[in-house]
Amino acid sequence: MKFNGINVRISPNAIIGKNVRFGDDTVIYDNVVIGDNSIIANNCIIGEPLSDYYSHENYQNPQTVIGADSLIRSHCIIYAGSTFGTHFSTGHRVTIRENTRIGNHCKVGTNSDLQGHLTMGDFCQLHSNVHLCQFSNLGNFVFIYPNVVMANDTHPPTEIVKGPTVGDYTQIGIQSSIVGGVAVGEHCLIGAGAIVTEDFEDYSLIIGSPAVRKSDVRSMKGEENEALYPWKDRFMRGMPWADEN
Repeated sequence: MKFNGINVRISPNAIIGKNVRFGDDTVIYDNVVIGDNSIIANNCIIGEPLSDYYSHENYQNPQTVIGADSLIRSHCIIYAGSTFGTHFSTGHRVTIRENTRIGNHCKVGTNSDLQGHLTMGDFCQLHSNVHLCQFSNLGNFVFIYPNVVMANDTHPPTEIVKGPTVGDYTQIGIQSSIVGGVAVGEHCLIGAGAIVTEDFEDYSLIIGSPAVRKSDVRSMKGEENEALYPWKDRFMRGMPWADEN
């Protein structure tokens, strides 16, 4: 265990892997597990207690797991009871609430807000200022661009909430919104500013407010008439198939 920062507070009930580094003024609460070679930067809180901590004398913090080779940048708050795979990374000032389940090689951008009770597969990328509501469910290789909002209350306020489900390889453009318990299929492209309030099948180009299916994304061509989608066939950076080409 390697400490670099000053004024770092680590619970004796935390489990810290090999070669983990901490920035100044970081707090690690009870029942946190941090994998080898991870970096927790300045002013982070890992394992933030849940609301019962303030009202129940016998409160016990649920386990929080951060996988090996992760990078949590400054001023992030990760609530207790969440699990993150290996090579997880964040921007600055990210808040992630309890009961979040995130896979391997995922990124969450600066100022993003994940409201907990949600799941995310492997190799997902959230850019800056993304808001994910409770009960969101993202597949693998889902990319979400800045200022996207997912909301789980179709007719607010109500006690019946259900988050969106997004299939593998789907791309969600800037400033778009997905509302309610809708299901967006695999390999879809949601255009900038779209308001999605209904289900869409695989390979849909989704645009507008309210959003409609414009076409099949496999019909989209580039400047040299090359197929743009599925994007897996043309995009390599940081992807596990990069070495295969």
